Amino acid sequence: MENENREQVAKAASIVMVAILVSRILGFIRERAVAEVFGRTATTDVFFAAFALPDLMYQLLVGGALSSAFIPVFTQYLANDDEKEAWYVASVFLNTIFLILLLIMIVGVIFTPSLAPLVGVGFSGEQRELLVLLMRVTFPAVFFTALAGLCMGVLHSYQTFFLPAIGPIIYNLGQILGAYLLGPLLGIMGMAVGTVFGALGNFSIQFPTVLRRAKKHYRPVLDFHHPGIRRMVMLMLPAVIGLSISQLNVIVSQNLASTLETGSIVALRLANRLINFPLGIFAMGISTAVFPTLARLTARGETDEFSRTLSFGLRIVFFITIPSAAGMAFLRVPIVRLLFESGEFFAADTLATAFALLFYVPGLIAQSALQVTTRGFYSLQDTKTPVKIGFVTVVLNFLLSLAFLQWTDLGAGGLAFAYSLSSIFNMVLALWILGRRLPGFVDRRLLATFVKSTIASVVMGWSAFYTASFVGDYLALTSKLAQLIQTFAAIGVGMLVYFVLSIVLKMEETQFILETLRKKLKGRG
Repeated sequence: MENENREQVAKAASIVMVAILVSRILGFIRERAVAEVFGRTATTDVFFAAFALPDLMYQLLVGGALSSAFIPVFTQYLANDDEKEAWYVASVFLNTIFLILLLIMIVGVIFTPSLAPLVGVGFSGEQRELLVLLMRVTFPAVFFTALAGLCMGVLHSYQTFFLPAIGPIIYNLGQILGAYLLGPLLGIMGMAVGTVFGALGNFSIQFPTVLRRAKKHYRPVLDFHHPGIRRMVMLMLPAVIGLSISQLNVIVSQNLASTLETGSIVALRLANRLINFPLGIFAMGISTAVFPTLARLTARGETDEFSRTLSFGLRIVFFITIPSAAGMAFLRVPIVRLLFESGEFFAADTLATAFALLFYVPGLIAQSALQVTTRGFYSLQDTKTPVKIGFVTVVLNFLLSLAFLQWTDLGAGGLAFAYSLSSIFNMVLALWILGRRLPGFVDRRLLATFVKSTIASVVMGWSAFYTASFVGDYLALTSKLAQLIQTFAAIGVGMLVYFVLSIVLKMEETQFILETLRKKLKGRG
């Protein structure tokens, strides 16, 4: 049973991670398309501001509801072979969320002039008029994106990951085509139209499969007295509060950064985007894949298998993200230089961003682990504990930020370090609480993976650093080609060193990956 669950999680994670990787790459292309077609102008500022309020509503309503409430409860009914009751509860939930989203979209479109100052208080005149127009277009876009999110929740509960993973790729393609094809004709409105069509495509590719699942059991009902719905609401409310706290953390850090030297916010933003790249691909991919399995095991009362599966997901996250963090720490300057140093972004800006990135690195490991532990709490239908821990973490982050700004000269690096330390505190506390609830969760295998990955990653980091220095001595790093060769040569050497050391250290995760590859190759043969 353990191997079966591990293989199922690994298969799902590989699909999700590849799709997220493609989506993130397209995201970079989208950013380049915006810069290339529209430039860094007041118009693009208005476009991005127009998304702030609809996106926030989507994150709170759909993001919190799906992960914390819908999937655990819906999966519980499915695991108990009660698909009819599962779909009755799902019907009520989906109908309710659909009506709320529809109401938000209608009210948002009608009252946009009153809502616009919330996201663009400094805009006036033509900028204000453009903001109102773009917000009226983006509300429908987020409406379809939210419907796609609901489809994703249903498909994930049925262990279907491919179509939900393809949806965001279509969304990004819609924006890219909108910029390049419609931008020259319609201006920034072309980007907005591309966004709507991308969101519609995201929803359309998933909806037919959901419809086939639902056609026998879906009912147009609203029954708020059903115990399943009441359970969903009880689970959802703390998660929404938790997401609000997380957004508050970001706002606090940005406001503190505004008191520092010019460019501090940009340095923190770019460094944070780099951290989010491996976080989004690996940690989110693995946690997304393991979540339905965990929810099913909880529903069946298989506590020991739940603990082993959760531990396995966390070990894989450590195995991948610890070397990712080390690589970013040792290659921070080559990476930032390759990606951002051009035009008005100078060498001094590279060093400032790389400095902030160095202090964000420990937080990458902690935040990656939290992607898994939070899904663990949600699978146990406990959404209150992550909120309590999150609240304490926000307070700690604020106090540490003030302390580093007051008593050190770290500047933006101090804010990044405060974020990392508070994230580590969050991770340790979450692991301690889960460890008490799940005997055998924090065991020797988990600690061995962490220690061995750390040792191998340090050696890997130094080898990558010296490779970058060696290549840099023979190339003129003023060209992007030379920077590309230097960075990828160092990354290649680092990956090879880490892989070899993982075999030497007899890491279980490497053996599992190799065995999985052997089975696939044998199956194809």
